[in-house]
Amino acid sequence: IYERTPPELVAERCTGAEVIITNKALVTRETLSELPGVRYVGVTATGYNVVDLPFCLEKGITVTNVPSYSTASVAQAVFAHILRFTHRVEEHAHSVREGTWSSHPDFSYCIDAIEELNGKKLGIFGYGEIGQAVARLGRAFGMSILIHSRSFGQDDPVHGKALQMNELFAQSDVLTLHCPLTPETENCVNAERLKMMKNTAFLINTARGPLVDEHALAEALESGMIAGAGLDVLSSEPPSPENPLLKAKNCYVTPHYAWATLAARTRLLKETVSNLRAFLEGKPRNVVGA
Repeated sequence: IYERTPPELVAERCTGAEVIITNKALVTRETLSELPGVRYVGVTATGYNVVDLPFCLEKGITVTNVPSYSTASVAQAVFAHILRFTHRVEEHAHSVREGTWSSHPDFSYCIDAIEELNGKKLGIFGYGEIGQAVARLGRAFGMSILIHSRSFGQDDPVHGKALQMNELFAQSDVLTLHCPLTPETENCVNAERLKMMKNTAFLINTARGPLVDEHALAEALESGMIAGAGLDVLSSEPPSPENPLLKAKNCYVTPHYAWATLAARTRLLKETVSNLRAFLEGKPRNVVGA
């Protein structure tokens, strides 16, 4: 077991192995060429871009991943960010700790406006498992659901209203990103689309950092073009101290931890074990590229 393995040490540390379990360590074509005994690569994540899948398919190496383990956790994190803006618990709790309530002439006070989600429009860009989980939570709060997705092209009373991308940006009170990172979606949140958003709108990103033009978003936040952003991912992780979003106005950045509740990590490891057991029993499951 190695907590961290740089690319140049992967082959050395896997010498003689038949099974490799990896998360962020790259399992490349060059590495696997030096490891003729490898029969199985288990990725302890949903994304498997760390493995050279075409080479594994060519050589008959089974590759598995763990889908869906963090869906509930990520959806919950989306609303943790949303509720941070609407009820401002942190600021109010801090004011109480500082003595403001104890010395206040009234039984109640608000530092700033707090808002209801009921009746607000929740825009969801990407409508896979996580997007659908977020939609369910949004409906529970009384929000109307707007969707832009390659796989969701028509209005559906059970799910929501289908919109073109620009319409989604323009109409959403809260816009949350759940699409994959592709050449088409990279920097989809750019200066042009940020100008389309309401100045009261919030942007949430728990998907992939490069979906957002970070300098454009920082400028939009500083100018009040949008009301706030809650981000769990950035274009480079760990981020450079110079990343403009780390200190941007009304921008709250968390360290890519939306997936990492104890329950999700427990599911992840149980599924990793189950994947390997199934492979050893000749009945592989969660095989990618099959």
